[in-house]
Amino acid sequence: MTVPVHTVIDSPIGPLTAVAEGEALTGLYFAPHRRRDRLPDFGPLVEPGELFRAVESQLRDYFAGRRREFDVPLAPRGDAFSQSVWALLRGIPYGETRSYGQLAQALGRPGAAQAVGAANGVNPISIIVPCHRVIGADGSLTGYAGGLDRKRFLLELERPEAEDDGRLF
Repeated sequence: MTVPVHTVIDSPIGPLTAVAEGEALTGLYFAPHRRRDRLPDFGPLVEPGELFRAVESQLRDYFAGRRREFDVPLAPRGDAFSQSVWALLRGIPYGETRSYGQLAQALGRPGAAQAVGAANGVNPISIIVPCHRVIGADGSLTGYAGGLDRKRFLLELERPEAEDDGRLF
């Protein structure tokens, strides 16, 4: 098993800690991050290598409105149910949202909205695995590890109108 390493990436929503093991990203965390008591060991701080440079470049393009999907290798750690939820999150298109209930339905477990919410809440790879695209059934913004202001910012960034008004973040 490889030892995790991390680097810190500046972003318009504050510093992001990127964690990797081997050649895959295992975490992307806000500062501060909710549920800090559950965060894994980040390992030593390292100079950005090829993977971290790719993550930083893709995040920069995302925040500038030039990227809608990420293609860095991912290896989030979690149980089978969480993995299935995170796979669904990666399938939510840029600029769209889903409710916890819709995700539970897509998993074939319509009564599992709360379990979906719990798995969403421990997603270790913020932004790239877009848990910010999950909202309440009534359209309300619900909890987010980076805080609701960051969630609002990310959803606003992805609004179709944001592309048309020339804003670059």
